Amino acid sequence: MGVCAPLDAEGRRLQWRCRRGMKELDVLLEVYCNVALASAGAQERAVLTRLLELPDPELARYLLAGEVADDPAIAALIERILAAAGAAPPGGGMMGGPPPDTAPGVETSELI
Repeated sequence: MGVCAPLDAEGRRLQWRCRRGMKELDVLLEVYCNVALASAGAQERAVLTRLLELPDPELARYLLAGEVADDPAIAALIERILAAAGAAPPGGGMMGGPPPDTAPGVETSELI
């Protein structure tokens, strides 16, 4: 994991809980940790705690597949995590790149 800004004890605990064992989740959560965790307020940290209580398959649906959480606070935090990582919004492909079957500047109709 990368180097985060100095964290208090609660921040270090949350940082540790961000290590999920699924590389794709770890990368997204690590970037969020590096960018935003040190400045996150009590409310955002409470929402992060709730998010980290979810099972990995549910986290993957929200962070990787673009499913929107029913809880508006969790949905907003997921948007912030994705924004911190530079990931595209749902439907935009992982990390904002073109869909895997296209190349930049090439129309889909040209591939057929």
